[in-house]
Amino acid sequence: MGTVSLKTKKDRLISILKGFDSLLIAFSGGVDSTFLLVMAHEILPENLVAVTAASAVHPESENRSAKALANNLGVRHLVFQSKEMMQPDFVANTRDRCYVCKKYLFEDSLKIASEEGIKHVAHGANLDDLKDYRPGFIAAKEMGIYAPMVEAGLTKDDIRMLSKTMNLETWNKAPMACLATRVPYGTPITTKALKMVDQAEQVILNLGFDSCRVRLHDSVARIEVAPGDIDRILDRKIRSTITRQLKGIGFSHISVDLTGYVPGSMNAVKNTEPKG
Repeated sequence: MGTVSLKTKKDRLISILKGFDSLLIAFSGGVDSTFLLVMAHEILPENLVAVTAASAVHPESENRSAKALANNLGVRHLVFQSKEMMQPDFVANTRDRCYVCKKYLFEDSLKIASEEGIKHVAHGANLDDLKDYRPGFIAAKEMGIYAPMVEAGLTKDDIRMLSKTMNLETWNKAPMACLATRVPYGTPITTKALKMVDQAEQVILNLGFDSCRVRLHDSVARIEVAPGDIDRILDRKIRSTITRQLKGIGFSHISVDLTGYVPGSMNAVKNTEPKG
């Protein structure tokens, strides 16, 4: 994709953001929401608020990162305790789990926006998000949450490239999703399971891996790393360290998925899952 095309998309995003007199951004600290927040801060420095949800479904390291990023940008940043784990229709973990979660998150975001005197709420969805199974995006549209980067036609690669040219530290940050995505549809989501997954992934990341997923199947951990990292994670010393620490967390068996990390891999069987 050429520079002119990227410039056109960026200019389109700027034009869209200039249409807001005030804006609240759902901010995770990832590649997309950081880029959107930086762009919005240039246009609405005095009428911008970033909000981050905190709960068992969000890795603690990601919330710390979001707080630091917002602070470095000088953006007013609010953290609220989300309540999806209190909702039976979320913890039941149906294939519409993401819709339920986003519905409650955006309800809270709209409430905070109202309290702060902010007229509009946006999230960091990009054009590529429309290709995967994203019921949460439907919830956002239903609730009037704006997706400026989708409207501007920006893809994930576009955002990474523009972030790099803007010297944003997140330009090559590994993708992150809420911890509930590690639990297969139909398996109830518990705080204990989410904490086990979070701790297990931190073990692997602390060993120098850039990204990983630990999928939970009962008490079995199925580890996904980038295909290029599979040989390394199978190294005897590393394998022994991971096995010992994950069993200490509470996993009975530990496996490595030889396919490697595949975004949305838990959605691969969505058509065979019940719809309720």
